[in-house]
Amino acid sequence: MGLLSNRVERSEIRSGDHIYTWRAVYAYSHHGIYVGGSKVVHFTRKKEIESSDSSDSTSSLISEVPSECQTFPDCGFQLPNSGVVLTCLDCFLRNGSLYCFEYGVPSAVFLAKLRGGTCTIAESDPPEVVVHRAMYLLQNGFGNYDMFEKNCEDFALYCKTGLLPVEEPGIGTSGQASSAIGMPLAALLSTPFKLLAAGPLGMATVTAGMYCAGRYITDIGVRKDVAKVEVEKLSSHPGFRLVEDEGSVNKPSEKPKTLLPMKRKRER
Repeated sequence: MGLLSNRVERSEIRSGDHIYTWRAVYAYSHHGIYVGGSKVVHFTRKKEIESSDSSDSTSSLISEVPSECQTFPDCGFQLPNSGVVLTCLDCFLRNGSLYCFEYGVPSAVFLAKLRGGTCTIAESDPPEVVVHRAMYLLQNGFGNYDMFEKNCEDFALYCKTGLLPVEEPGIGTSGQASSAIGMPLAALLSTPFKLLAAGPLGMATVTAGMYCAGRYITDIGVRKDVAKVEVEKLSSHPGFRLVEDEGSVNKPSEKPKTLLPMKRKRER
């Protein structure tokens, strides 16, 4: 357990664990649910039909789906109208280090973390329940990806806890997203205290305190606007849609890969 994150070895993770890896030199992290057998279910942007403009590099930056995997036959399984994808652990990590998200941490530990999106005060459900949610959403979708309202961390947090905002969210449950918003907001709100603060050190203390407080009150473990939602009833949850409108469903789409039992290819 570190101040930034909780790095682990592959041998330490278990089925139902919420794992993540850092991207772009710790600029952000990508999250998923380890379902055993070196498989990870995670949430990204929906698969789109490839355009003729091969120079578009934006899609390659936001996509977490491997183009081709030589290790597992069903790596990259994803329904055409869904952002939930099944990949092998190697493709999920992309040569990055492996970290395990922590659940049920004490408030003092949570506040001591220098960065959000690494732990929560909320307790995790049993591993079999977590894996069931992840696999169900792989076959039924998790709606539209949104960086601040419904991202990969929101997906993993839901699989682990079953908790979602009661009303249509203006911001999701992601600690990573709340940290990104919280730091600039804390700096802005702390400006009226300039006269009370004892110079730069005092300003830094006030800003840090407001940042930590903001992280704490937006954590899914203490929020009062969240409730347990069964995965089978997710489609009827207020403001949440698993299936797109009929127009998008009827559009021609790429045939998804067949989901096969994941087995390593034998070495010759």
